[in-house]
Amino acid sequence: MEFRRTHYTTQITPQMDTQTARLAGWVHEIRDLGGIMFLILRDREGLTQVTLFKKTIDPDVLQIAKSLSRESVITIEGVVKKEPKAPNGYELIPTQIDILNPAQSPLPMDTTGKVDAELDTRLDNRFMDVRRPKTQAVFRIRHHMLSAVRGFLEQEGFIEITTPKVVATATEGGTALFPITYFDTEAFLNQSPQLFKQIMMSGGMDRVFEIGAIFRAEEHDTRRHLNEATSIDVEASFVDHEDVMQVLERLVAHVYLTVSEDAASSLNTLGIELNIPELPFKRLTYDEAIEVNNEHSKELLEWGDDLSTNAEKVIGEVIGAHYFIKDWPTEIKPYYTQPYEDEPVITKAFDLMHPRMELSSGAQRIHDYDLLRKRIQDQGLNPDGFEFYLKAFRYGIPPHSGWGLGAERLLMTMLDVDNIRDVVLFPRDRKRVSP
Repeated sequence: MEFRRTHYTTQITPQMDTQTARLAGWVHEIRDLGGIMFLILRDREGLTQVTLFKKTIDPDVLQIAKSLSRESVITIEGVVKKEPKAPNGYELIPTQIDILNPAQSPLPMDTTGKVDAELDTRLDNRFMDVRRPKTQAVFRIRHHMLSAVRGFLEQEGFIEITTPKVVATATEGGTALFPITYFDTEAFLNQSPQLFKQIMMSGGMDRVFEIGAIFRAEEHDTRRHLNEATSIDVEASFVDHEDVMQVLERLVAHVYLTVSEDAASSLNTLGIELNIPELPFKRLTYDEAIEVNNEHSKELLEWGDDLSTNAEKVIGEVIGAHYFIKDWPTEIKPYYTQPYEDEPVITKAFDLMHPRMELSSGAQRIHDYDLLRKRIQDQGLNPDGFEFYLKAFRYGIPPHSGWGLGAERLLMTMLDVDNIRDVVLFPRDRKRVSP
């Protein structure tokens, strides 16, 4: 049959009463109530009620309607009728129904939300799960979130770059790497674009950002960790850590505001009203964070300890809003973070925290070649393996700072989602590599 795409109605309103419209989508629900039959058609704009009065409807149209299975793909042409009791204030009285592709029965899962499904069932059948309005709303919001990020950073003078995901050297050291066979040598999936975005500071591209995949071979099995995630990274020259902290907090507030405006219908589907974070975010030093934890928790921390999940929870409950932890011990931060000149045991590093979890980490970076090489050695790494990176520091690299922000964590805290897998289309964790 001919698929007349140009003739389809993009959106119907009650003001189109008595006009003819043509829609395409999926059969969301079928209700046969004797003398009247309802089809609920689902398309990208939402749900449309299609009403068939059996005494007056064309018998051929009625017969096609009775043969439909849920989730079949169809087109419907009909007359718009204003109806305050119907969803969106109108219904469609069909004059023609065409079946483009019938769906098999039974379905692998319910798409109406009336029958819930386990997370594994949903992920195994993600193509079907995304047909559920609430699931699709999450990913429409994700689109608007990333669009807002790009728009904000472009306005701030950043340009978007793309860095390799196959690398020869660990970005941050450690063993959390996925090795791969790369022709006749070993390579790894990249943990972060960190080294490459710093190299661009040497190249004179003094404000860059990237939104891309990162890989961590950590055997986590939690609600907030994945082995493949999306990181929003920035790097900027001639600025310190305080400058990029301000960029970060303004970005987060901008994203909340933009999403609340541009994704209002999707937020409404989820029953969410966003509260725009107030600026500036509170700033705690690492020492102050340890004090807050030790005052309110039985799990005491000593200076030099990293913050545990419990400590993050305790401090988050006390602060109750987005906040920064800054001025960390040098030895527990990556080799590329810049120590204070007058107190080298403290580094110009920071973490952005939501009351539920860490969202971002950043710092002013070391730009001195000799100090950077020494810090790599101090952390038990071989500087020779970082030669491609260190080379950029020999020929004039300016002071620079940056951060990496977890896109999934930003979205899940924004929407108060409990499991990070609910904000990733096809999540990758230690148990799942398909679909």
